[in-house]
Amino acid sequence: MTEPAASATSVLEATPPRFTPAEVSAIALELFGIDGEARELGSERDQAFMIDDGDAGGVVKISNLGEDPEVLDLETAAILHIGRADADLPVARPQLPLGLTDESDPASYRPTTDGPEGRHFVRLFERMPGRAAAPGSDLDDRALRAYGETLARLGIALRGFFHPRAGRSFLWDTKNALGLRPLVSSIPDPRHRAIVDGLLDRYEQRVTPAWPRLRSQVIHGDFALDNALLDDRDRVVGIIDFGDIVHSALATDLASSLSSVLRTRDEEDVFRAARLLIDGFQSRVGLEPLELELLPDLLAARLCTIVSISAWRVISYPENAEYIQAWDPGSWMLLNLFDRVGMDMVAQELGAERPRVASAELAKRRRQALGSAITALTYSEPVHVQRGEGPWLFDADGRRLLDVYNNVPVVGHCHPRVTEAVVRQTRTLNTHARYLYEPLMDLAERLIAAMPDGSGLDTVVVVNSGSEANDLAWRIAKARTGGSGALVTDFAYHGVTTVIAEVSPEEWPAGYRPHGVETVAADDTTRLGAETAAAVGRLRDRGVAPAAAYLDGGFTSDGVRTPAPADVAAMVDGWRDAGGLFVGDEVQAGHGRTGDHMWSFQGFGISPDFVTLGKPMGNGYPVAALITRADLMDRFAETTDFFSTFGGNPVAARAAIAVLDVIRDERLMENAAVVGEALRDRLRDVAARHPVLGDVRGRGLLIGVDVVDTDGAPDGAAAGRIVDGLRQRGVLVGRTGPHSNVLKIRPPLVFADEHAVLMADTLAAVLAES
Repeated sequence: MTEPAASATSVLEATPPRFTPAEVSAIALELFGIDGEARELGSERDQAFMIDDGDAGGVVKISNLGEDPEVLDLETAAILHIGRADADLPVARPQLPLGLTDESDPASYRPTTDGPEGRHFVRLFERMPGRAAAPGSDLDDRALRAYGETLARLGIALRGFFHPRAGRSFLWDTKNALGLRPLVSSIPDPRHRAIVDGLLDRYEQRVTPAWPRLRSQVIHGDFALDNALLDDRDRVVGIIDFGDIVHSALATDLASSLSSVLRTRDEEDVFRAARLLIDGFQSRVGLEPLELELLPDLLAARLCTIVSISAWRVISYPENAEYIQAWDPGSWMLLNLFDRVGMDMVAQELGAERPRVASAELAKRRRQALGSAITALTYSEPVHVQRGEGPWLFDADGRRLLDVYNNVPVVGHCHPRVTEAVVRQTRTLNTHARYLYEPLMDLAERLIAAMPDGSGLDTVVVVNSGSEANDLAWRIAKARTGGSGALVTDFAYHGVTTVIAEVSPEEWPAGYRPHGVETVAADDTTRLGAETAAAVGRLRDRGVAPAAAYLDGGFTSDGVRTPAPADVAAMVDGWRDAGGLFVGDEVQAGHGRTGDHMWSFQGFGISPDFVTLGKPMGNGYPVAALITRADLMDRFAETTDFFSTFGGNPVAARAAIAVLDVIRDERLMENAAVVGEALRDRLRDVAARHPVLGDVRGRGLLIGVDVVDTDGAPDGAAAGRIVDGLRQRGVLVGRTGPHSNVLKIRPPLVFADEHAVLMADTLAAVLAES
């Protein structure tokens, strides 16, 4: 007979106890005072009997001679701990023998009895309600989810528990899967042996190196249907066996449950059922990416453990073959299925990341699925991104790219506080604003407090995008003024709704100008007041009264301009004198980007009637806001009310609050001022050596750099080549302005001095090659 691996414990090798029901009845009466008939239950290495005394009764377990008493104490201590951590978990509690009252000492729960081969430990567990679990195929969808949730609760209850013997080593712990190799030869079918050998090879390549990075704790070890009692709805009402408890990777507990639930389902339903159970688990405990990636291998290893140990043990104990091999048919069904579809596909079916698609193929699919009107991809060689961190993006080849372009992740890509805020709130509640919940009010009050003192901006409406916020500002302005005229800068962008596209000249087709919209030249900043007066006159000549003027305080689409505060104030005053209201569009330049104030309009000393926020507000999560005065909102409310289904939902609100917290705690506005100034200085040094660069301007971490020809005229083609050259060297910037000749630099506010050095040095290197 093949010898077991060194990791196998003596309980798998020792002969199981052989007590008769009558003997067990006598033992139960002597040790625990329970007088009833014993009925044997199945067991692999121990003996278990149900004792019915006409009252509560209980389950008597007689341990294998090879059992370590400290392991029994581990089981007892764990069950007692669970009772303290989650009293509602239906775990069968151990009962003290006659004459003992110290419930805190685990050793008190294991008296002994003598048998033909030696002295055995005996334990009594309370009798739980419910029935023996039905095969996994009988669990409906809700029961599957509930099963996964119960397993997660069990893991949570055991988080704070440890016992010295939890570190024991035995073959049923998936951590020791490679210890199965000597047993594989016991599998009679050569094809089956080859499947197990291949999966163990894969385990050695993928799981073993990653094991130290998996979350580990004391786990149940075998939360299988065999160890659960169910009610009439197939919900778990009894957890009855902790014999495999061990300190191991948390995901192995899930793998164990999956192997039990899936092995009697129809093949075509295996993966769907698995995903539902995983959903239930993740409703309480989210799986980390590595756990999702390795879960299929852990599941396969569990199945290999079942079939290898049973093949080995049945040789020694053929009289118990029916019990030992009971799990084999379903386990082989799953192993054959996995072998047929391939483990990479199994991983995808269970929720792991799908394999990366070649960039060219992905671009082709994008054109076909998204249509011809969608904005073209940036750069001649598109960026195929996989993940982000701080100021960095990582492409499909694992290359790191410095993001000096994207203002959306204002506090850095995937900031942990923001992502965790979203995940936590998603697990708790997400609904609409017709209900009361704290996050929306917390956010609204934070935004009001962030407005300048004396501004009167005391009312917040949370929506989903900057376009919606600007659209709502337009509706309120029209209701208050009775006008329909708008004023914007020459090449401004304010959004994509039908109304707001009309006030976004960057989006206008050639030769198009809406009847009710006038513009002022952002590149002639000393005449903004005079230009505004002229624009108002042209509107009145067409019979159009002013309603709202929109101003991006960074003049981003106009080429990143920095007019004097007096000029901007003259524009606002002239428009208001004509009866219009003013919208401070902070979508691109707000949230501390300018370095001097939280909102860009503050740098001009003006006070808007409306402030609109968008892109950076949720660091990538869709959330936006309009902040205005109560009197303006009250006038609007006289004729209508406003509701956005997703606007201000709890998850969006939590994301936006987290962004505000990070900006404050990490002093990112101050960082924008210091690093922005240093970056402008470095860029001016580069421009001094390369005439293709003209003016360098901006505020904080919003910077524009002109690209010009030999005559000093805008050169959009050269700017395009520079942007592509930077992309090739791992730095991402954009272009803006009416001639697309302005390098648009607006990185996440976590941009540091070393990033500024890298950006400027890379630009110099690109220009040196031109």
